[in-house]
Amino acid sequence: MTEMAVGILLLLMLMGSLIALETSNLLSAVVAVGAVGAFASITFLLIGAPDIAITQMVVEVLSLIILIRATISRDLTTIDEDRDIPGLAATLIVLMAMLVFGLEALRSLPQFGAPAFTASPAAPAHRYLASGLKETGAANAVAAVILDYRGYDTLGEATVLFTSILGALAILRVSARKKRMRSRK
Repeated sequence: MTEMAVGILLLLMLMGSLIALETSNLLSAVVAVGAVGAFASITFLLIGAPDIAITQMVVEVLSLIILIRATISRDLTTIDEDRDIPGLAATLIVLMAMLVFGLEALRSLPQFGAPAFTASPAAPAHRYLASGLKETGAANAVAAVILDYRGYDTLGEATVLFTSILGALAILRVSARKKRMRSRK
């Protein structure tokens, strides 16, 4: 079931990418890119990488803030006519697909309180717990995993998160500064 769900999510990501490339409306392209990122986050959750799923979602939200802010300043459009039914139907279908895949991802998680590594005897966690103190010298097993066994991964994730946050702050700060300049005039 998981392989089929991942395949469908990959197909939806491909469709979202094509929509983002082919649409002439900037805001529609940003929304399509956001859908691709949300589907990627659900895919990471389904394949058993919740840390990457969380990082993907944080980066996605921050990059959407930046892109929407940049898009709204360039592409001011107002809707004067009634909403189109096919667009609304497509939106509802995408939301329902995200809900179904999100619920499937939550259902496939281990029961609360049961360690996930016990399901696989070849999981690296067994080695970390058995010989972590001897190999790393760290008395705290979590610190040993984060800083010794997965140091580069942790450094990469932290770098991506901080860069995204700084980018969002830089964009929002510039726009706030422009508003203050306009109000002073």
